[in-house]
Amino acid sequence: MYLLLTDILTCPRCGPEFGLILLADRIEERRVLSGRLGCANCREQYAVEDGFGVLGSGWSSEPRQPDDEAVVRMAALLGITEGPGFVLLVGDAAVHAEALAGLVPNLEVIAASDTAAAWQERAGVSRIGIGRNLPFPARSLRGVVLTGDAASELLEQSARSLAPMARLVLEDAPEDAAQRLETEGLRILAQQGDTVVAVRG
Repeated sequence: MYLLLTDILTCPRCGPEFGLILLADRIEERRVLSGRLGCANCREQYAVEDGFGVLGSGWSSEPRQPDDEAVVRMAALLGITEGPGFVLLVGDAAVHAEALAGLVPNLEVIAASDTAAAWQERAGVSRIGIGRNLPFPARSLRGVVLTGDAASELLEQSARSLAPMARLVLEDAPEDAAQRLETEGLRILAQQGDTVVAVRG
């Protein structure tokens, strides 16, 4: 986990107004390899084990080789050509985290997938487990990609976490996605099949 990511992580239990405090046991090359993230409000502690932040569970990604064409498409839909900043990939999208980090210079890609706990730590990719509450404050992310059930369940929270001009990409978007995104103040940029791309103005 990238050290600077811990500056923006919030308590999944208390909500985005309550930041977490890092109690690190081991840090190498600005990567947190072991330690805890503590909430001063509820006193809950979330473990960091082998670089993987355990802030919840419930989203996984199918083990498969990342597709170069899919990664280029994802970067194009996100509209990001360089960092710095954080991009969140939830569910099956997380399998593209390493390739996306390699494609976009200075970008830190957050792979939110229980499956990512088994991956090796590497620069440019922060691996976390999350539940149904996103551990990010408002306007903190440069982009979010949601796949599967996450495209519906995490839509509103993801919209609120977007920085100005950041994009939310929904794969397997629900039928009412456009209406829900507009309610959150986002503008629809593209819609094709079950893929929807929206931007915060």
